[in-house]
Amino acid sequence: MIISDRMYALGSARSVIRELFEYGNMRAAQVGRQNIYDYSLGNPAVPSPGSVNETIKDILDSQPSIAVHGYTSAQGDAGVRQAIADDLNKRFGTAFGRDDFYMTCGAAASLAICLGALVTPECDEVIAIAPFFPEYGVFAGNAGAKLVVVPADTTAFQIDFKALEAAIGPKTRAVIINSPNNPSGAVYSEETIMKLALLLARKSAETGHAIVLISDEPYREIVYDGLEVPFVTKYYKNTLVCYSYSKSISLPGERIGYVLVPQEVEDHDRVYAAVCGAGRSLGYVCAPSLMQKVVGRVTGQTSDIDEYRKNRDLLYGGLKEIGYECVKPQGAFYLFLKILGDDTEAFCERAKALDLLVVNGTGFGCPGYVRLAYCVDYDMIERSLPVFRKLYDSYK
Repeated sequence: MIISDRMYALGSARSVIRELFEYGNMRAAQVGRQNIYDYSLGNPAVPSPGSVNETIKDILDSQPSIAVHGYTSAQGDAGVRQAIADDLNKRFGTAFGRDDFYMTCGAAASLAICLGALVTPECDEVIAIAPFFPEYGVFAGNAGAKLVVVPADTTAFQIDFKALEAAIGPKTRAVIINSPNNPSGAVYSEETIMKLALLLARKSAETGHAIVLISDEPYREIVYDGLEVPFVTKYYKNTLVCYSYSKSISLPGERIGYVLVPQEVEDHDRVYAAVCGAGRSLGYVCAPSLMQKVVGRVTGQTSDIDEYRKNRDLLYGGLKEIGYECVKPQGAFYLFLKILGDDTEAFCERAKALDLLVVNGTGFGCPGYVRLAYCVDYDMIERSLPVFRKLYDSYK
């Protein structure tokens, strides 16, 4: 049978994160879930707001089946898109309309669609700033682009602008940012976003074409200590936003999100049409109808963010007390831990031998670190801290 070697390679090897998650499930069956300290997957343990289930029940009880389960417009239900626009306009002082939104099966679909809409053979480089979600490479490659990685600024996990400027060239089509960040938990400051906007505007003029900023924002609402996340479209006009409700209201398995193409984007109508075309070519038309209706009613709400803050404080404080080095997360629900020793894979394997599952940071473009997803039960974090100490002591 003749098949695509590239697709076989992708399908026959899970992502490192998923592989570790499946290993955790296997070990849990062997030794009991309570004996596995699984920080592998960003799968929220904090439940959705009560309004989500109430809304689902109301929709099922009050609307005919075809309205609930039938097709919507390819780009999404018009009323839902308007509701999302109204919510963002109220919260951020913007002026979006329903025809600036394309509903998708989550942020992964949004990213794949944006890259499919933007990449051409003449402009085939996309920049990611480490640390970054590893699937960016898959999405970029599928669109026909080369992923260019800017090394991490490991002092505060902002942006190394000298390295970013050096990476931008005549074939740069887009730069992807993710703030709050997976895996570091860092939030790009307003100063960082303003500096980025000025750089991209200057480089767009130099290259003779717009360099698009793709803002990957599934963790936008998950921030701590009164911090505000700059709304990127207000700083750089050629911004596309990729959003998912997976994290903000704990709906990862429902796969619902959107692409936002603000009116300020150069050639807005053509770009939006290209987004629609990319969604069509990838088979991402008509996102799940019931979930569209649900998020249209609850958009702007969140799960209990304070639960994540409590988890962060317990984990960060406990690790620092043991002696580990890490930057305190400002948002999302990940902690990026500096390894002991000089071999990231060896550190992960030594942790794994203790049934402590942490994700190798090399895949995020940042060797020497591991990611801990603390969107887990508080009790598991408490039980894991003595194991982290045992791991730490094994290096001493």
